[in-house]
Amino acid sequence: MTDSLDIYLNTVNQGDPERIGVAMHRLMAELYPICRSITGEGVRETLRILQRLIPLEIHEVPTGTPVFDWTVPKEWNIRDAYILDGQGKRVVDFKKSNLHVISYSQPVHKKMSLDELRKHLVSLPEHPDWIPYRTSYYNENWGFCLSHRQLEAMHDDEYEVCIDSSLTDGHLTYGEYLIQGQSQDEILISCHICHPSLCNDNLSGIALATQLAAQLASQGKPRYSYRFLFIPGTIGSITWLALNEAQAGRIRHGLVVTCVGDGGQFTYKQSRRGDAEIDRAAIHVLKHSGAAWTMQEFFPYGYDERQYCSPGFDLPVGCLMRSPHGSFPEYHTSADNLDFVRPEFLEETLHRYLDVVEILEHNRTYINLNPKCEPQLGKRGLYQAIGGDSEAAKKQLAMLWVLNLSDGKHSLLDIAAKAACQFGIIRSVAEVLVQHGLLREFVEV
Repeated sequence: MTDSLDIYLNTVNQGDPERIGVAMHRLMAELYPICRSITGEGVRETLRILQRLIPLEIHEVPTGTPVFDWTVPKEWNIRDAYILDGQGKRVVDFKKSNLHVISYSQPVHKKMSLDELRKHLVSLPEHPDWIPYRTSYYNENWGFCLSHRQLEAMHDDEYEVCIDSSLTDGHLTYGEYLIQGQSQDEILISCHICHPSLCNDNLSGIALATQLAAQLASQGKPRYSYRFLFIPGTIGSITWLALNEAQAGRIRHGLVVTCVGDGGQFTYKQSRRGDAEIDRAAIHVLKHSGAAWTMQEFFPYGYDERQYCSPGFDLPVGCLMRSPHGSFPEYHTSADNLDFVRPEFLEETLHRYLDVVEILEHNRTYINLNPKCEPQLGKRGLYQAIGGDSEAAKKQLAMLWVLNLSDGKHSLLDIAAKAACQFGIIRSVAEVLVQHGLLREFVEV
């Protein structure tokens, strides 16, 4: 095993919070060179590396499998690709960057003029040193992406073009890890694994989801079961939903993990429902995080939340990210690299995810057992119970909010929102009130 993975495993095992961001970034560095697409050996290699960290189950779905209105496509693999000039020099070389080939390009080996070749070349004049990332999953095509400086350096010549790829009957591959909780109800954590050397849009989500799974698995049996999916974008979530339609109804909350490692402000994209518990929990966390954030209402474009939130499922799945897709110039270019994503941003985002999980795990609804007027707190020693620290006044007011709204209709998260108070404070005073016989948990029959 490589040094980077050794460090990652040691960090997970030792729970060293100061090294977790570094560990996630090192895992990204390990995965960065692999050429991934929606199918193929790059996906399998990625999942095998993750299996060293968490016990992923790898699923293979055959080409041609009908999945709702879609069909599992042929498997794409690539070994090499290049453009040679008349002197035999590689002016574009897949081995230097796997972004150089349009993903799912058909095999080709021929000679052609620059004029003929240009229709198969993509560059970014506005960012002349960056290589764009492009795909052609469902259209028969081939092509190269290159920096605009590379393109400008090409002159009239006969070029030898080679893409040593294959499109064959094979499989769509995805990884799945279920942490069994006390309940069969599930929290879904989903990330896409179909991009090649792109860090914020792809690898940051993989690294964070892996770390989150490792931490949750090490903390004993949770309230909810947690299902982690490492899937190719769009076709992966469609395939999983088609093959698991019956059990999809167990998903009570869900998050799509992507673009979580850049320095942009936090962004939460709501589920289709807009007022699901996951929406309220994520927004509550961001409101009290002390960092800049923004919210997006659901729209049917983006990542796999649009499949989970399709009307036939309408699952409560949102997307917690930093800079949204397409909002940063590095998006889908070679500039989305290991320098663009930083360990401290990964770690900060992980803490936000853990904060959301904390709310979902501990959100309860209670009944006030002394509902006629306000109970006398002093004679029960409740002032001492909430302590004399700087938070004492805030905790006292929180206690009054909990007593007033614990009517079997308001959850702790509802109360925290009404009181404009951190969930952790509301939860802690509720536990004190339970210990003093003033509350009991409300359970619907």
